[in-house]
Amino acid sequence: MKAVKTKEQQEIIEKTAAFVQDRLKDAESGHDWWHILRVWNNCKLILQTEEADPFVCELTALLHDIADSKFHGGDESVGPRIAGEFLAAVGTEQEVIEHVQNIILNMSFKASLGEVKFHSKELEVVQDADRLDAIGAIGIARAFNYGGYKNREIYNPEIPALENQSKEAYKNTTAPTINHFYEKLLLLKDKMNTDAAKLIAKGRHEHMEEFLQQFYGEWNGER
Repeated sequence: MKAVKTKEQQEIIEKTAAFVQDRLKDAESGHDWWHILRVWNNCKLILQTEEADPFVCELTALLHDIADSKFHGGDESVGPRIAGEFLAAVGTEQEVIEHVQNIILNMSFKASLGEVKFHSKELEVVQDADRLDAIGAIGIARAFNYGGYKNREIYNPEIPALENQSKEAYKNTTAPTINHFYEKLLLLKDKMNTDAAKLIAKGRHEHMEEFLQQFYGEWNGER
């Protein structure tokens, strides 16, 4: 039997959505409110077939990028702290707050490159929801948007992609955007946790492969 949110929990979710939408209104467009909304929708889609606490999942989907460390000097404590302070202010139970904070700390791709100290079914759901937004057509758009934001080259054939990077190397990379496909995006299909996400990821992964084939053809003057 699937868990159902109470009226009070739904009210907290609605307050959280309003808080996040306001907080991220000026964020980089790959990590703004629209990204959050897509991840939230992905989360609810996955929850249709997965057994997990929807209250924890939806809160975390909404708050997971409230203060992404890449925009805060690499400090990974800022996001969980802001999320915890907000949730406490709206009357969320401490157990739920700590669960949300632990997921935020451990769900990112770069976190998976180091020691992951926490796991839950809820983490699997939100992690998949977030990773789905990093691949496919939107994933391609987000990658180049962020590359432009950081003034990175689109592609440089003299700079090879690096496999099996450490967490620190990944965090500090300044490589061209095309390298990001090989260093993260193309790896995500096989890192999905849930059956629902695995099915969606397959099609989005194929779209990225088709894009890269077209990209190289154009780059080399073959198309």
